[in-house]
Amino acid sequence: MDLFDKITKNWGPLGKWSRMGHGYFFFPKLEGKISNKMTFKGEEMLVWSTNNYLGLADHPEVRKADADAAAEYGMASPMGSRMMSGNTDLHEQLDSELSDFVGKEKTILLNYGYQGMVSAIDCLVDRHDVIVYDSESHACIVDGVRLHQGKRFVFPHNNIEKLENQLKRAKVITDETKGGILVITEGVFGMAGDLSKLKEITALKSKYNFRLFVDDAHGFGTMGKTGAGTGEHCGVQDLIDIYFGTFAKAMASIGAFISSEADIIGFLRYNSRSQIYAKSLPLPLVVGALKRLELLRTKPELKESLWKITNALQSGFKKEGFDLGDTESCVTPVYISGALNEASNLLVDLRQNHKIFCSIVVYPVVPKDTIMLRVIPTAIHTLENVEYTVAAFKTVKKNLDAGQYAKQEMGVGVTADKV
Repeated sequence: MDLFDKITKNWGPLGKWSRMGHGYFFFPKLEGKISNKMTFKGEEMLVWSTNNYLGLADHPEVRKADADAAAEYGMASPMGSRMMSGNTDLHEQLDSELSDFVGKEKTILLNYGYQGMVSAIDCLVDRHDVIVYDSESHACIVDGVRLHQGKRFVFPHNNIEKLENQLKRAKVITDETKGGILVITEGVFGMAGDLSKLKEITALKSKYNFRLFVDDAHGFGTMGKTGAGTGEHCGVQDLIDIYFGTFAKAMASIGAFISSEADIIGFLRYNSRSQIYAKSLPLPLVVGALKRLELLRTKPELKESLWKITNALQSGFKKEGFDLGDTESCVTPVYISGALNEASNLLVDLRQNHKIFCSIVVYPVVPKDTIMLRVIPTAIHTLENVEYTVAAFKTVKKNLDAGQYAKQEMGVGVTADKV
């Protein structure tokens, strides 16, 4: 079979719906300044689907820092990879300030979180080592683990008993190979909002002699007294051996970082292929990240506002009987029962009749006949936004229970864009 013929006949589990929902369910265009209200299909929407947790995307100090840095340096500077010709004092300053913020010795900047995580896992372990990871780990972790040439064991999500069973298996292997064990998990699980059981995991370190790698994309800037993350929140930041954070959420930018012991970061600098063979992070992004980090440190009211909205939103949903699962973070999943066609029509109702834009998650990410409406609060939402949204969700849930969405064709009223 011709390669293109095969691809044309099967676009995969998401792609098969593209001709029905492109530009609406998939690849939608939110326009205007990043805020609690934006424009979708020409209509103003109350938006709960950006990870702009602290509201920094349109913060005046951030916008000015970004604009001034772009005017001074342009997006090309510095040219080349950081190893060859793309290192600057500002890159090193950001490294240092991030290390101080999360309480680690050294930091390496990453151009993108996804590729950085994949590359870090790839270079930290060899065929003699064993990886043990949580079953609900983000795709960047799963893809990094796929590159591993040694053994890898997965444990059921947050199941410490099963984790220990896998550690026992791993130790048998590493006792023979003289390799090491790397445990990988998330701080905040970005889909369901629950936290990794970091206290229980770190309590096993002395018994099984493993190193712990935590992806804290959703925890950095939002969790802990200072915003240093889920490890700080759980009181075990010093027991996390390798800490990952991203600029794409609380920092509202592009890029990421890994912090650890000095020797480990030095090793990553000289072995992480995604950084050695990629152009250095442009200076406007570095300067912008420095300003954002300054605001994280000096304006605790941003995180306080985020949690004020989060607590009001989650309390409002629970009061109306909605199931939010086990979330302990700002990520707010609302679980309801319904088939795929009902999910699509419910979402259309929310957007067209209630002017609310949030993300929807269905099987296979969640069990069959389960609908997850994933709501992301930010510091720039208001209590009025919360009240309106809870009332709207109550209305669509009533419509769902009455069978209204089941009677309609899937995605009724949706006009797909050309793919």
